Amino acid sequence: MTPKSLLLSAALTALAAIPAHAEGYKVALDGTFAPHAMPSLSGGVEGFNIDLSAAIGEKLGVPMEMVAAQFSGLIPALQAGTYDFLVAPTTVTEERASNLLFSEGFMDTNFAFTVPAGTEAMEGLDAFKGKTIAVNKGSVYESFLNDKAGEYGWEVVAYGTNTDAVEAVSTGRADANLAGATVSAWAAKQNPRIDLSYEYPTGLVWAFPFRKDDVETRDKIDAVLECLKTDGTMVALSEKWFGVTPTEGTTIVTPTPGYGTPGFDGYDETAHEVSCDF
Repeated sequence: MTPKSLLLSAALTALAAIPAHAEGYKVALDGTFAPHAMPSLSGGVEGFNIDLSAAIGEKLGVPMEMVAAQFSGLIPALQAGTYDFLVAPTTVTEERASNLLFSEGFMDTNFAFTVPAGTEAMEGLDAFKGKTIAVNKGSVYESFLNDKAGEYGWEVVAYGTNTDAVEAVSTGRADANLAGATVSAWAAKQNPRIDLSYEYPTGLVWAFPFRKDDVETRDKIDAVLECLKTDGTMVALSEKWFGVTPTEGTTIVTPTPGYGTPGFDGYDETAHEVSCDF
């Protein structure tokens, strides 16, 4: 091998030793999905998932470039390579898992309705029969409502953001809004014109989506989530943004064995120790 070839070989070896994504990650979420991400008074975006993304970057020692966009466009942009992964609260479903790779869940996700303030207590889905229900376009909540529309006879009206969907309820253009339990609780806390109503248990989790072929990044971020669940970070974020101290055994504070979401395509059951050394 010539001296020139030796130098080239050494340079390639050095490049190979540089950790993947040493320059950081470009991630995205819906910037109007309070309290997970929402406009701040300073002109930026704040919320639970903003802080969670920052905590991931801090653990890895890399910057996180954050982009806020409408939820309906996030997954197509991820698939096109615009982002490295999404930090939006994305419910893991069989359909999504067939096209995307998911981290383990970072939080259990139930659905909850909000209704106009003063509305009588409503228990069960039957209470919403024949109602007009506003929902965020492209979300799992829209799919849920559409799938059950024939059974319950409600009219589903989709809006570009959940904020617009909630506003439809507070202004009398819809009888209810359906969103995640944390989002609905936050909306009711901030808006005296609506009340928190029935919470529907799903047994599902929110997780981060990745491109199907990016196993390396998925596994790395999955491992960071496990660390954050055990070092007190997730507890602190829950208390800050939801006013809730997580119960032992819930997804937000309990690492999931393997990598990914059990029971869905892309899950890797390979056992590993939880660690905060990255």
